[in-house]
Amino acid sequence: MGLKHSHPQMFPGDILEYPRNKYFSHFGVYYGEKDGVPYVAHLTSRDSDSKLPLYGRALKSEVKLDPVEVLGKKYKVNNMLDDSFSARDFHSVVKPSIDDMMGRELTFDILFHNSEHQATLFRYGVKKSQQIERIYEHIMPAWKKVFEDRKL
Repeated sequence: MGLKHSHPQMFPGDILEYPRNKYFSHFGVYYGEKDGVPYVAHLTSRDSDSKLPLYGRALKSEVKLDPVEVLGKKYKVNNMLDDSFSARDFHSVVKPSIDDMMGRELTFDILFHNSEHQATLFRYGVKKSQQIERIYEHIMPAWKKVFEDRKL
């Protein structure tokens, strides 16, 4: 179970990372077990037939609970901001926040509100995406003209 260097045990509130390709991973927050099945809360598309629109913006999404392994068998605990921010208490803050957000329509935006932003917002109360920060300098030159021409 999990990837190399995975934390051997998950605790409610831990961020789970599911690698998708060379540049991006999908993220969620470990919610705990229900009827012996471990669950993760994550930002996902509302419509399985939806395609990510040009430049990854304005996709209808929601926070959803799914069994951990439904999102993939390869994952790891990645509480990437623990050195910079304190994790919020799961039972009094994170779980009620997740429960409150489930079923609400959100807008997915790869640059400003992706699954990593949502996971760090739940765990730390701060929206951060290290994967976007790493590739942003490469993305922006390609999108600059589109922004200037107001096509995005």
